[in-house]
Amino acid sequence: MKIYGNGILFTLNSKDPVIKNGAVLIEQGIIKDYGKTNLLKQRYQEADYFNVKDKIIMPGMINTHMHFYSTFARGMNLKSDNPPANFSEILEKLWWRLDQALNSEDIYYSTLYALIESIRSGTTTIFDHHASYGYIENSLDIISEAVIKSKLRANLSFEISDRHGSLKSEKALKENRRFIERSEKLNNDFLTPNIGIHASFTVEDKTLLEIAELAETTDTPTHFHIAEGKIDQKDSQKRGYKNITERLKKLNILKENSLAIHGVHLSTEELQILKENNVYLIHNPESNMGNAVGAINLKKALDKNLKVGLGTDGYTTDMFNELKVADLLQKHDSSNPTVGELDIKKLVFENNREIAQKYFKKRLGIIEKDVPADLIVVDYKSPTPITKENYFFHILFGFNGGMIDTTIVNGQVLMENREVKILDYEKTIKRCKRQAKDFWKRF
Repeated sequence: MKIYGNGILFTLNSKDPVIKNGAVLIEQGIIKDYGKTNLLKQRYQEADYFNVKDKIIMPGMINTHMHFYSTFARGMNLKSDNPPANFSEILEKLWWRLDQALNSEDIYYSTLYALIESIRSGTTTIFDHHASYGYIENSLDIISEAVIKSKLRANLSFEISDRHGSLKSEKALKENRRFIERSEKLNNDFLTPNIGIHASFTVEDKTLLEIAELAETTDTPTHFHIAEGKIDQKDSQKRGYKNITERLKKLNILKENSLAIHGVHLSTEELQILKENNVYLIHNPESNMGNAVGAINLKKALDKNLKVGLGTDGYTTDMFNELKVADLLQKHDSSNPTVGELDIKKLVFENNREIAQKYFKKRLGIIEKDVPADLIVVDYKSPTPITKENYFFHILFGFNGGMIDTTIVNGQVLMENREVKILDYEKTIKRCKRQAKDFWKRF
């Protein structure tokens, strides 16, 4: 048994949202008790005690949309006299070239780096959306190997697309099917499957129907990009549909608990359709701003009672920065300083938690008795009082991933005193740099 005490608990539960001089008792990977430090120390005298010295103890962050494979794009020279000038060109000149160039070692080390950075920034559960059209078969096993080594929780899928031809899209479909079947055999609490789909403008109706059949026969939701750019809507209309959401609904892609990513250019009617089909919409503000595609009207989506989560789209591993940008973008886009804030709190600390619970069948993202001990310790020294009414605003305006002191998943310490314990950090970084250099030459 371990007690992490003398901290300020942000439990994210409604009963005791903030407990000063708080502590958490961990036993066999589970939070067995929490409350005032002195009470827990008296009650469990045999437990090992760790003094966090007034730091924040809170649940680990959940990232509901990530691309591990994007790691080696950082700082890369596209070697083009005509650099991408819009969203479509960014896809064609960068990402679709990149995913064809990846080999097995690229996949492994780009994933491993992203996982380590997630540990360092306090993210403990990740929903990844993979693409490597130069290396499809067993690619999700390579990612799984890295995830298992990291001890984090991850939901994995391969992005199905016809952009590289029907033979490769069929292989991508088979890779999703194979991994779903393998996941059932593994029965691993830390790995769950999904069915990945790229934006629908790169997927034919025939392929979408095959995906829908796989989702139905395996009872697996889908994880797809939707209306990130305007091209999605234009393509659906050219195919004879009213809009992209009508197309996906008619082709049975909107399976309950599926993840619809971006949704920047969805109409109010389309948001209602997602709601009626119990599909989650995942907002990725930093990526949307970086690609200059626009911003979802978050208020409009939430007013429809649509469940909206927050992801990073591979732009960062730092969910604290992502929630900050999510707040600023809503204010900036609407010219209204009163929006965002508590809506962002709902995305990150309610909806992301609900999504994770659906996929991992466990209560994650909360401090309560008998839930997995996925916790982080944040080295945040507040200049002002912290209360149950204002703790989220301390997170919003004061936290960042660089403040994470300790990361714990299922009771196992992955990082302590900012030192990654589960993997050789320096050795891994050096290996990643060598692999990235080799990848850049091939790219």
